[in-house]
Amino acid sequence: MRTTRHAHRRRLAAGALTATAALVLAACGGGMTPEEAAGGGDAAEAPEFTGEYTGPDVELSYWNGFTGGDGPFMQEMVDAFMEEHDNITIVPNTIQWADFYQRVPAAVNANEGPDVGVMHADQLATNAVRNVIVPLDNVAEALELSEDDFSEEVWSAGLYEDQRYGIPLDVHSLAMFYNTEHFAAAGITEPPTDQESFMAALDALQAAGYPQPFWMPARWPGHLMFLTLLWQNGGQPYSDDGTEATFASPEGIEALEWMRSMVDEGYSPSDVAQDSQYVAFKNGETSITWDGIWQINDLEASGLPYALAPVPTIFDEQAFWANSHQFFMTKQATGDENKAAAAQVFIAWMSEHSAEWAGAAMIPARTSVQEEGALEGTPQEPIAGLLDSVRFLPAVPGLGQVTTETIERAVADAVLGQQEPAAALEGTQGQATELMAENAESFGG
Repeated sequence: MRTTRHAHRRRLAAGALTATAALVLAACGGGMTPEEAAGGGDAAEAPEFTGEYTGPDVELSYWNGFTGGDGPFMQEMVDAFMEEHDNITIVPNTIQWADFYQRVPAAVNANEGPDVGVMHADQLATNAVRNVIVPLDNVAEALELSEDDFSEEVWSAGLYEDQRYGIPLDVHSLAMFYNTEHFAAAGITEPPTDQESFMAALDALQAAGYPQPFWMPARWPGHLMFLTLLWQNGGQPYSDDGTEATFASPEGIEALEWMRSMVDEGYSPSDVAQDSQYVAFKNGETSITWDGIWQINDLEASGLPYALAPVPTIFDEQAFWANSHQFFMTKQATGDENKAAAAQVFIAWMSEHSAEWAGAAMIPARTSVQEEGALEGTPQEPIAGLLDSVRFLPAVPGLGQVTTETIERAVADAVLGQQEPAAALEGTQGQATELMAENAESFGG
C-alpha cells in the first residue's frame, strides 16, 4: 500500500521505532501535582503576528517528546524550516514524554525552558492555568486558521476558557489492527465494523485455530478502550465544566461489562499485563488488537502482515478516543520580542508544512494538508476521513492525573475480575469528583 513518496519515511521509521505504549501512557497522565506547579505569575500574550521574521539572528529552544520513530520526521521538518530561515536557529530538546510534563513548568518559571514546543492537547488546560503557555489567538487569526480547516473536535481541543493555547499539528487515535493472514485463514474478507460483525469475526478466528484472538489488556490501553466504548454508548466520563465525574453511568457500566466479557467468553486470557496484548499481536500470537496509530511504524518494521481499520462501533454511535499534538508558545518567549516573533513564524511554518508529519504515523490535523495527498497510501488513511468521530477529554486542568488514579484503576480491577464492573466504576467515581474539586481549588477555580 505504500507509495514511492513515502518510502524514505518508512526507512527512517525502521531505524527508530515508535515509543512504547507505556511512555504514551505517561504522556497523557503525567505532570506535576497542582500544588507543586500552580501559579507562576500573570499570563502573558503572544505579540501581534507579522507573518515573517526579519530581525537579527535568534535561537529558539524547542522542546518536544518525540523520542521514538517519530523523532526523525520531526527533525527533518525542523531542518527544512532552518534552510528557509537562516536567521532562526532551532535548538531541539527531546525529552521522554514521561518527564516532559514534569520539567516544562519549572523550567519556564526559571526562564530556562522552551520558547516553543509541542504538547498533548489534554495537557494544554493544565499548563494554561499554570501560566506556562500563552494564548495564540492572534497567530491563528493571522494564519486565517479556523474550524473550517480542521475537524471540530481537534480545533476545539486547543481551547481553554475561550482562548486558543494550541495550534494543532496532528490527530492520533485508537484504531483496530488485524492480522491479515489470520483473517484470510478464517475466511474474513472485510474488517468488522459493528458488534455483530466483530463477534462473528472472533468466532471465525477461533474456528480457524486462533483460540484467543482478541486480548483484553488490564492496563494501557485498556482505559482508552473503555473511553471509546463509553462514548459509543452515549455516555461521558466527566462533565464539561470539570465539576464531576460521570463514568459510572449505566452506559459506562455496560461498556466495562463488554470488555470483561471478552475474558469470560474465552476470547482473551484472564490476566493481560500492560503492553502484552500489543507484543502478542506483533508476534502473531493474537489476531486483533485495539491500539494507537503510533504503533504503525513499529509494525511496518516488524514485517507483520497487518492492516488497520477504525475501531468497530460496538454500541450505537461511531466514536473513538483521540489526542492531538499541538504547538505552544511559553511566557518565557514573550520576554524577548525577537524570540516571540520567530516562535510564531516557526509555529506557522510547521503547521503549513505538516504533510511530512504523516510519515510519523500521525494524521496531519489540517484538512487542506490531508486533501493535498499527505495520507495517500499510508496505513492510517482509513482513519483520516472519520475525524468527526474522534473524541477528546474535556479541557479541565489536572484531568489527566484524575483519569490515571480512577478510571485506569477501575478498568484494570474489572478486567482482571477483582471487582464487578459496576462496583469498580462506582467505587472510583466519587474519588474522581473529589480530585476534580481539589484541582479546581488548587488552580484557583
